[in-house]
Amino acid sequence: MPGTKITKRVVDAAEPRDTRYSIFDNLIAGFGLRVMPSGAKSYIYEYRAGEGGRGQAKRRYTIGKATTITADQARKEAEQLRALVATGGDPMAAKVEQRKSETVTEIADEWLKSHVAAKRGAGTHEHYRDLLDRIIKPALGKKKAKDVSHAMVAKLHDEWAHTPFQANRILSCISAFYNWAGSASVALVPKGHNPADDVEKFEEPGRERPLDPAELLRLADALRLAETTGIPWEIEKPRSKHLAAPAKRVTIFSPHVVGAIRLLMFTGARLREILNLEWKQVDLARGVLTLQSHKTSRRTGIKVIVLNAPALEVLSSLERIGKYVIASDTAGTADERPRPDIKKPWASIKRHAELTDLRLNDLRHNFATFGVGGGMGLPIVGKLLGHTKTATTERYAHLQVDPLRRATETIGADLLRALGQTEPEPDNVVSLKDARKG
Repeated sequence: MPGTKITKRVVDAAEPRDTRYSIFDNLIAGFGLRVMPSGAKSYIYEYRAGEGGRGQAKRRYTIGKATTITADQARKEAEQLRALVATGGDPMAAKVEQRKSETVTEIADEWLKSHVAAKRGAGTHEHYRDLLDRIIKPALGKKKAKDVSHAMVAKLHDEWAHTPFQANRILSCISAFYNWAGSASVALVPKGHNPADDVEKFEEPGRERPLDPAELLRLADALRLAETTGIPWEIEKPRSKHLAAPAKRVTIFSPHVVGAIRLLMFTGARLREILNLEWKQVDLARGVLTLQSHKTSRRTGIKVIVLNAPALEVLSSLERIGKYVIASDTAGTADERPRPDIKKPWASIKRHAELTDLRLNDLRHNFATFGVGGGMGLPIVGKLLGHTKTATTERYAHLQVDPLRRATETIGADLLRALGQTEPEPDNVVSLKDARKG
């Protein structure tokens, strides 16, 4: 029988990977250890109910966390579960009966922890968590999940009609966790019970927000001001006697914050890809970033961002304080964490640039717009943005970066001209003139 005997030594030696995985026992069929990317480990028992066979959906029963029970204790319970299944029992059905009274909050929290955290990116996890905590739980959280009706979800959706995009994301979030809860392997709600089904989504206005040349220049000026003399305060009560002197009523932002915004502009990367970026993922010699991502190849989990000259210039100018490129308040400490966001600096910078409707993600759209406007094919722009599933190796041995580099260099040069800046030419970057001859 394939596998290995699950022992304490096996449990302790199991290291987390980019995706969750299971190690199965070679003595008790279906008994195994599940390891999450976070490092959490649980004992599981997989089986097919009824008469078994491929015609029955496989079910997974969680015996317990490796931190709370031993491998021997889990093995004894797995033996009892196997005996129960052999006599026609269904352990998951019994558990479902016990959990029929679970609320939306309880099931949604379990979905975030055991499914979203393991199979989705950090940005998606944060997006779902925000929707649940801020909107869905206050409205539906105390209700039993099986009792939530189509009408309840439709009512919540209608209450957010003033922001169609937000309303539709609420609907998608509810639909996603009910689909998970109703799947055969989870079975926390009756199969097919999804109160978000058939609720018609609102029509969403186009959200692409490319910047025109004048707006790009204003943004460039605001970024330069932010890291040099500072962005002036927006004062609601200018006559307050406690105000600082006029010359001091400015906020100077960290070069790392301004650098993050410039990297978003010149790479087309997602916000969390930049804020979570570590220096070990930066290869200035090759001119690439290598990221772990759930949004690219499921086989490798690797996304490669090809850097243009202005992006390389930004990275070269940033001081290396800790392991993260965009240093946070904890940079260089034993408890170092990535910067959580740049909401406040961005709000101040875009206000000064008179671009109050501009979102950080619009910089990604703007990058794509320059690419398409420059005559590049959609497949090339898509690769630059990480929209394709091209498999790569850790050493990028099979990645054809030459056409991507020419494309990203052209976008970077065009953006610099629009920003009214001159083009940097680091030693390790081929000049645009030579690249265009190639």
